[in-house]
Amino acid sequence: MTEETPGFEEKPDVPSGATPDDAEPKAATPSEEEAAAPAGDEANRVTALTAQLDQARTALGERTGDLQRLQAEYQNYRRRVERDRVTVKEIAVANLLSELLPVLDDVGRAREHGELVGGFKSVAESLETVVAKLGLQQFGKEGEPFDPTVHEALMHSYAPDVTETTCVAILQPGYRIGERTIRPARVAVAEPQPGAAPAAAKEEKADDEESGGGEEV
Repeated sequence: MTEETPGFEEKPDVPSGATPDDAEPKAATPSEEEAAAPAGDEANRVTALTAQLDQARTALGERTGDLQRLQAEYQNYRRRVERDRVTVKEIAVANLLSELLPVLDDVGRAREHGELVGGFKSVAESLETVVAKLGLQQFGKEGEPFDPTVHEALMHSYAPDVTETTCVAILQPGYRIGERTIRPARVAVAEPQPGAAPAAAKEEKADDEESGGGEEV
């Protein structure tokens, strides 16, 4: 057995030619390049994040513009659908009422001849009330000026007592729904008598001259 001598400790072997200072590791001292590296990385990260943020803002602007355009198109679509729906409804009502115009003409003729009595009168009045609720309006009166956009002249004559083409008789009343004319009023028209207007003007001038001559002293 080997006896350990008290008071002595074993020391690690030291290579020959090495000093005790060389045996202990030295702490690494960071160089200036190594210290500058983290700062450069941080700047690169900031630049990359800034570029990503710009891209996100650009994409957000594009998507917002797309959404606004889509919303505008949807609103236009809704207005167009509503307008088309109203138009289709008006056309359907106009077509229905057009089929009822001969019946209304018969009712009008019966009223003129005093034949609108009893149950027939009640039914006729109910029919007129219903078509009025649907917006049907009757037009055409004697004595109103002739308008080719709403009147259809079936008869023509001359009259000395009119100063313009005038509806002198309503052969069939016209009907409209709102601004839409379903049927023009069929009328007889009269025009001023040829040469009547100049003669009237001469008579009026002569009267003025006579009036003026009487006032002179």
